[in-house]
Parts: sequence; C-alpha cells; structure tokens
Amino acid sequence: MSKAMQSCPECSSALERDRDETICGECGLVVGADRIDRGPEWRSFSEGEASGKRTGAPLTRSRHDRGLSTEIGYGDSDTRLTGRKRRTLTRLRRQHNRARIATKTDRNKVYGFTEIRRIVGSLSLPRSIREQACTLFESAQNEDLLRGRSIEGFAAAAVYATCRVRSISRTTDEVVAVSRADEAELQVAYDAMNRDLGLPTGPIDPREYLARFATELDLPRSVERRARELVAAALDDGLASGRNPGGFAAGCLYTAARRENVDLTQAEAAEVADVSTVTVRSAFYAVTDDE
Repeated sequence: MSKAMQSCPECSSALERDRDETICGECGLVVGADRIDRGPEWRSFSEGEASGKRTGAPLTRSRHDRGLSTEIGYGDSDTRLTGRKRRTLTRLRRQHNRARIATKTDRNKVYGFTEIRRIVGSLSLPRSIREQACTLFESAQNEDLLRGRSIEGFAAAAVYATCRVRSISRTTDEVVAVSRADEAELQVAYDAMNRDLGLPTGPIDPREYLARFATELDLPRSVERRARELVAAALDDGLASGRNPGGFAAGCLYTAARRENVDLTQAEAAEVADVSTVTVRSAFYAVTDDE
C-alpha cells in the first residue's frame, strides 16, 4: 500500500486489513480489494507437500486419445488388498482398459500408432517424425483410405512419407526391413496418400544420403565435400534423372574417394547404399564422362 493510502480518503481514519479487502475502521469505506490467490498453483496428493508437480504427461499425437485418458495403475495399494476387493479391482482395471477403445476405428488407430512408434524407434528417428507420421496416418484414416488395405502398410508408408517430406534419407527397403508390411503394401499405401492427400513430396535429392553414407563408411569430410560438388554438378546437367538416388550418392562418394586418394571399393559403397556394384559403377562412369 502506498503512503498516500495509509489513511481513509473520507474521514482520514486508520485503515484496516480484513482478508482480501482494505477498509476504514471508522466509516467502513472499502478502499481496495485484492482477490489474487497468492498460494501455489499446484495441489499435492500422494507425494507430500514438498512435491511441486502440477501437470501430467504432455499431449502427444502418437496416442489415439492424445494421452488424455486415465488408467488404473498397479500401485503399492494393491498389496494391501485381499480377496474380493483385489478381484473387483482387477475386473475394474480390465473393463476400464476395454472402454478406452470404444470403436473399431479407435482400435485400428491404436494398432497403427503402435506400429509407427515401433518403426520410428527401430530407425532411430526423432520424436517429431513419430508425431507427424501419426498425424498423417490419422488423416488417411479420416479420408477412408484404409478400407480394404493393410494397416501395417499405411503405418510404414506414413513413416516413409514423413521422411520424404522432411528430407530425411530413408529408403523403402530400410523401412520395410523393420516393419510388418512388405514393399508392395507400403507402395500401395504411399501411392494412395500421395494421390489423395497431396503430399508435398518431390524427387529425392541424392545429397540427402551423402552425410549418412560417409559416416557409415568412415570417410573424411573432404571426400563428402567433393561428392557433394559432384552431385550438384550432375543435377545441373540432368545426369541423376531416372537413377537410384542412394546408388548415385554412393557412386559419387566412390568417385570422390578415388580423387582424394582414399581407400574405398565399389563393393563397400554398394553395400552401404544397398545396391549392386553395377549401380555404383554406372554412376561413376556418368560423373567421369561428364567431366
């Protein structure tokens, strides 16, 4: 309170503090009111008053309910229950888990999101890819694209399409290797999403593979820089059109390694790109003849 408001403006008497109001003790004039709750914004339940937790887990698109549903957990209190109460709690927990998935659509979404999380984890992709892939899968389901098609194929295609949109170098073979769908199911699902959802995808740039391939082959930075220059020149001349982008990147790395006097065989370059040595040799001849 300021010094000018230490006395009543009406009768100049002393002011008193009554809960959240400042009043005059003589005439009863209410000078000010402060209804701001200055206590903590969190409530403490089972962890004592020292706990400052106020929120639960963050919202996520990788759950069919965005992580808002509750669950009956397995706490220490179960050990103090015996007989009928423990059986009742088990039945309640089972029925509660069943009620979380109300429709077949939610059931398919739960299965698809679980598959997406597994694929993303196996490919060591960031969490943002998982969230965006789940959003893409949900959009495909809302457009009724899953009818008569494989859920596993759409889960794998959602991860692959997200990597394409985000310019992350992952091939269909790498996604199929860790998914429960085969290449045909992934391709059918990807074509459906690309056609009906209008994915902002374009031709794959071979430069997206250079950093990862160079790291796996333990090549120096000079080789990667030279390979990046070779790919850029080949793209300008149209030499990379119609070629396997991963194989072309491996061929440029092999060419750059030869020019930098670094030991690298065609077989090693082909193995890291999962292509044949003929593909690497074809890219090598294309880049060499262009110069």
